[in-house]
Amino acid sequence: MKYLLDTNVLSESLKLTPDNSVIFMLEKHQHEIVTAAPVWHELQYGCKRLPPSRKREVIEVFLLDVVKKNIFILPYDDRAAEWHAKERARLSLKGKPPPFVDGQIAAIAKINDLVLVTRNVEDFKLFSGLKSENWHT
Repeated sequence: MKYLLDTNVLSESLKLTPDNSVIFMLEKHQHEIVTAAPVWHELQYGCKRLPPSRKREVIEVFLLDVVKKNIFILPYDDRAAEWHAKERARLSLKGKPPPFVDGQIAAIAKINDLVLVTRNVEDFKLFSGLKSENWHT
């Protein structure tokens, strides 16, 4: 595996007009991608907040039949928690505490030596040694 996909990259396929660059990269790297348990949580939470509707049904099918069946979901484990705690403390002491979930996602990518693919590269730039890419045009 080479890439860990953030929520905003995984959800691109659900847009009425998805970014062609993202779709191309998803297809090109389909055998090199994973995601993280906190991303799975964000996707599930977003879906479950929607009222019963056709849109919610489409998202539920996408999450179960596309994401869950085809993309391995890495856990937030003790190694990730230790790296996250160290980075969160370091950044907090500098007056730049990161959002908790961003720290979890960054930690999972870092400890598994993966490139984090996100639309929000700026949100992750302060994490030490984390590699990230933006596939959006």
